[in-house]
Amino acid sequence: MKRHYIIILLFALPYCLFAQDVFDLKRCIEIGLDRNYQIRIIRNDEKIADNNLTIGNAGYLPYLNLNSGYSGTVNNTEQRLTSGDITKNNGVHNQALNAGINLDWTVFDGFNIQANYGRLKELQQIGDLNTRLAIENFVTNISNEYYNYIQQKTRLNNLRYAVKLSRERLRIVEARYSIGAGSRLELQQAKVDFNADSSMLIKQNEVIFTSRVQINQLMAMDDVEHPLLITDSIIDFNPFLNKDDIWQNLQASNVFLQLYKKDKNISVLDLKAIQSQYFPYVKVNAGYGFTQNMYEVGSFDRQKNLGFNYGVTVGFNIFDGFNRERKRKNARIEVQNKELEYQQVELSLRTDLSKMWMAYQNNMELTNLEKENLQTAQDNYTIALERYKLGDLSGIELREAQNSLLEAEDRLIEAQYNTKLCEISLIQLSGKMLSYIY
Repeated sequence: MKRHYIIILLFALPYCLFAQDVFDLKRCIEIGLDRNYQIRIIRNDEKIADNNLTIGNAGYLPYLNLNSGYSGTVNNTEQRLTSGDITKNNGVHNQALNAGINLDWTVFDGFNIQANYGRLKELQQIGDLNTRLAIENFVTNISNEYYNYIQQKTRLNNLRYAVKLSRERLRIVEARYSIGAGSRLELQQAKVDFNADSSMLIKQNEVIFTSRVQINQLMAMDDVEHPLLITDSIIDFNPFLNKDDIWQNLQASNVFLQLYKKDKNISVLDLKAIQSQYFPYVKVNAGYGFTQNMYEVGSFDRQKNLGFNYGVTVGFNIFDGFNRERKRKNARIEVQNKELEYQQVELSLRTDLSKMWMAYQNNMELTNLEKENLQTAQDNYTIALERYKLGDLSGIELREAQNSLLEAEDRLIEAQYNTKLCEISLIQLSGKMLSYIY
């Protein structure tokens, strides 16, 4: 019985050793959103902006202070009376003790408080948009690298097939040479081509390793060399995107555009804050406190006060050297600049959309063309190999057919990958990146 357990363990051990986590794009994104350091930092910044959005931070609430103090003086005094008598006292020690609570409240300051609160709201929304921008950029980056990994894996398989073909050619040449039907030059050339394909295969393993490390870094994995077994083996893309729909979504949802709109809103609020200086301000104050004074000389030696005090202050800045007007003019210009920047960004995004749309369409056409080319290259190689086996085709011509097949495979996977990149970029421009992924 013990022997049976050992046999079962020996069979199960390889599966335990080589078991790998299976990843698809959605899982990579979910892990990255939870672990990626940049995402976590930007989310903390968003929390800071949320915490700052309070009526107290805007200035709506009063300030209430509790204070107490003790002070004393030691003086030499000389008093001359109207009668001409002089009274001198040296080292007179007077003391004062106080404690109280005071309230200060700005009731009205020309709508500056309202402008401050509006600005805090805009900053809070900017924090939310910055988080969304960081997430969209992360999703774009990891999607691009994920599909690059698929591309490189496909290229690796193509190179493995190329090595297999070169090995078969080398086998045929060696068999011919051994019976004296082939030349040594042809044998040497077959070995050179086989080694060249093997070298490309070795280099491709390094490319795949780099891509895997990049994906693990984006996911903030503790082990950046963590094995990555993905579920996808081909690159699919959506051939039915609509340019007009993308443009409409861009105007409504693009994060960059919304951020510049928020900047414009903040400049308007800054102008209102400056215009508030043209209004008077009203402040109220109140307090309740205790004071005690202790004297060494005089008609009494101690005085105590306990009570309430209050007051209202109304003020208006009549003249400040024309600085108020200067600030107002500059703020108006800043509002105009923000509007121009918004229009500039909108134009830039429309330009990006046009260029990316053209690239998207061209790469789809290239993909269809390269599919036909690949089929033709496969047929050509099959025919060339049969002719080569019959001795009707030279090794150089067979090599050309093999290279044409490998190049056709590379061009196809590259066209598919470029089409996918264009699709991802178009969706990101439209502001629908998250809904596109999920």
